[in-house]
Amino acid sequence: MSRESLDFAARLVRWQRQHGRLDLPWQNTRDPYRIWLSEVMLQQTQVATATPYYLRFLDRFSDVQSLARAELDEVLTLWSGLGYYSRARNLHHAARQVVALGGFPQERVELEQLKGIGRSTAAAIAVFSAGRREAILDGNVKRVLARHFAIEGFPGERAVEQRLWTLAESLLPGQDIETYTQALMDLGATVCVRGNARCDACPVAQSCEARRL
Repeated sequence: MSRESLDFAARLVRWQRQHGRLDLPWQNTRDPYRIWLSEVMLQQTQVATATPYYLRFLDRFSDVQSLARAELDEVLTLWSGLGYYSRARNLHHAARQVVALGGFPQERVELEQLKGIGRSTAAAIAVFSAGRREAILDGNVKRVLARHFAIEGFPGERAVEQRLWTLAESLLPGQDIETYTQALMDLGATVCVRGNARCDACPVAQSCEARRL
């Protein structure tokens, strides 16, 4: 890992411990069920919107076994208003897959076999539930990396996606992987936002290519 990559990761870790989101209801746990549920709900949904749904789901379905036993109609009713209902159907299907497996896998490649879980979501679950050293690349992280390292091109282009994945993997620190991963998410969600980025509050602004250009 280059000195620049080490510095990027170290600055994000320090920032997260002081300024990141530290009290979200799915944090401070290694329970893969709770982490998986939050990651699915946060796909295309903001934290403030997803949080009450997350808490209601846990109140009704406290573990993956209870979710797997439920009827799909009940799951969809509880999901009502959150949108993108395929996520609820996939969640129910994946819960039954997990029960059939005897529990959640710990490795990203195995988590990707669950219904509705792509590479980035699987990586996030592996990081937060098992401390695996995996790269994530959700929309917020793509924006952070594309701006900071001046990655040009259209989102979704194969070459651009591959370059971003390669970059994301090269930046992974050797320790504090959970804190670093959460820092990337929080930086994109609260500072390096889609509209007017808050560069004055960014821990890596001094080395950001988009800002320099």
